Amino acid sequence: MQNNPAFVIEGASVVFGDRLAHASVRVEDGRITAVDGARDGADVIDGRGHILAPAFVDVHGDAFERQIMPRPGTMLPVTAALLDTDRQLAANGIATAYHALTLSWEPGLRSVENGRSVVAALDALSPRLTVDNRVQLRWETFCFEAVDLIREALSGPHLPSIAFNDHTSMVMLDPSVPLQERPFDLDPAFPAVDPRSPEFAVKMAERAKRAQIPVPDMVSLVRDMWERRPEVPGAIEDVAALGRAAGAPMLSHDDSQVETRDFFRARGARISEFPMNRRVARAARDAGDFIVFGAPNAARGGSHLASVAAADMIRDGLCDILASDYYYPAMLLGLARLKADGVAPLHALWPLVSGNPARASGLVDRGVIEVGRRADLVLVEWPEDGVPAVRRTWSAGREAYRAAPAGR
Repeated sequence: MQNNPAFVIEGASVVFGDRLAHASVRVEDGRITAVDGARDGADVIDGRGHILAPAFVDVHGDAFERQIMPRPGTMLPVTAALLDTDRQLAANGIATAYHALTLSWEPGLRSVENGRSVVAALDALSPRLTVDNRVQLRWETFCFEAVDLIREALSGPHLPSIAFNDHTSMVMLDPSVPLQERPFDLDPAFPAVDPRSPEFAVKMAERAKRAQIPVPDMVSLVRDMWERRPEVPGAIEDVAALGRAAGAPMLSHDDSQVETRDFFRARGARISEFPMNRRVARAARDAGDFIVFGAPNAARGGSHLASVAAADMIRDGLCDILASDYYYPAMLLGLARLKADGVAPLHALWPLVSGNPARASGLVDRGVIEVGRRADLVLVEWPEDGVPAVRRTWSAGREAYRAAPAGR
């Protein structure tokens, strides 16, 4: 691969770990080589009036699914969808993305077959992509058929993360129990709904549309999977062992009980992704785990599932990472909302979307503006009292995105 010419970004307000300050940043061979150093013949990029910051590291984003299935039941070619998604990432300042690839027993969009297509397509497309596209193997613990794919993906060129999900138990939860307070999913006394009830069939209608099968077939499939519940603990042990052996970052998703967090931590999952109540977040913090909330939660001022608010968690020191979740622009918009609401100054908020997710993912080469680090950078236009917008994104020193306003 040819090295890009050295360049210096001058005049911008630079987001460092402990301050926001005017500085020049020099990039050469994909790395930051100097801060406030000499130009030495490098190209000069005018950053005046902009903020220069570490590009975003997204540990969980499933917005790519909308490119594969823009309408329920309407599937488009995976390769074209991922190429478009890559451009969206760059345009939103995301230089490293873990696509939350659900591996489920459902047919269709979230099937193991489609998951295999996404993993293969990302590997094949790698030379054409503008940013670092990886996968989060968002494994449904009832999907026993996904274990071989997980094993294969862990040996691939871009180490994925593994997220333990149990939407099967969440679907089967008795509606009298709040989702945020449901018992540990492996509890023998888990309060399950009667899947033969008319209400359950109504609940399955949207899921059936996504899976492209009739509602009665979806109801029958859920019932069959629920009968295999005794096999789940063994499958979790197998997948956790694979993750540990590969050194993959591991997460547990939608933890509702301290027991749940303790269970997955004991198996190597040191990231609590979207804990559903303050009690679990506090337990994760006390144990030294990373804690993830959704950037859309921060941007909207609350969770779409009526769970805890990200802003409150940040104020209380119970959130380390903001993920795009289902909307890539939310990473920048979430920062803007948090800054406007006085949650913290911008330099203290930025690690939520860069340095902290990089560390949690074991990517120690990126996430901060320091000499020697990978030059994953974003230049942001941020008018006073206005909506910020990404103007340029660099991935390992390569320009991945540039937007020139019409008035310039």
